Amino acid sequence: MKAKFIRELPLHIMILPGLILIILFSYIPMSGIIIAFQKFIPAKGLFGDQKWIGWDNFSYVMHLPSFSQVMWNTLFIASFKLLLGLLVPIIFAILLNELKNSVIKRSVQTAIYLPYFLSWVVLGGILIDILSPSGGIVNSFLGTLGLPKIFFLGDNNWFPFTLIGSDVWKNFGYGTIVYLAAITGIDPGLYEAATMDGANRWRKIWHITIPGMRMVIVLLSVLSLGQLLNAGFDQVFNLYSPQVYESGDILDTFVYRIGLLDAQYGVATAVGFFKSVISLTLISGSYFIAYRFAKYRIF
Repeated sequence: MKAKFIRELPLHIMILPGLILIILFSYIPMSGIIIAFQKFIPAKGLFGDQKWIGWDNFSYVMHLPSFSQVMWNTLFIASFKLLLGLLVPIIFAILLNELKNSVIKRSVQTAIYLPYFLSWVVLGGILIDILSPSGGIVNSFLGTLGLPKIFFLGDNNWFPFTLIGSDVWKNFGYGTIVYLAAITGIDPGLYEAATMDGANRWRKIWHITIPGMRMVIVLLSVLSLGQLLNAGFDQVFNLYSPQVYESGDILDTFVYRIGLLDAQYGVATAVGFFKSVISLTLISGSYFIAYRFAKYRIF
């Protein structure tokens, strides 16, 4: 045990700065979670003589008329983002891997990866211009086809799908690179043996490529499930408006309005605490399932 620790000591030293940052910025501030159980008055300070009200903040939130809709919006948007955020990069990585022209392959990789580096502040402005019902290129194209214009960012029927589609478009390039790296780690001899056995391209993909990506797929799936209640504050905040609160308001924007705009700090903290507990449960359950059925372990 001691010899193993000494052998792995450089790795422990490398992880130490990140561990210190997590403790400073994630664990120490958790002392503020007591606000969720108080009638918090900022003038008295975090550790001042605050009135303890137990679970009243949680009860208040649960009985708000809009809370059930906010939960549904969050789960609906986040679920589709997670599902398509896994499927689209996998499919695209497999298709790119089948390209033989390296110049085209690298050009496509660069093109799909670029949006990942842009913030939602920048992309939000671009999408507002592109999807504008008055002069946007998308609606102009629909008009040339004789189709009615669509208010993508102002119609409750279209807004959730606009969020899902734009999020997948922004992030699938990163996932594609990760899956391509997994594919390059597959032994080429497996493909050669499959060719000698008469397997066609689709058989090779199904029986070699996809199983070879399995561990990476499981890892990203486990990490993603913990984010089920994170439907993307930056994106929604930069794209939504009061007219699409019904279909686009999520937990994070709900907390922002209650906590920062309405100054109901105890209520906002209660929602954040509720979200954290659910996320911890989901990621713990997904890790157990990954180990139980795929024999995958992070540690």
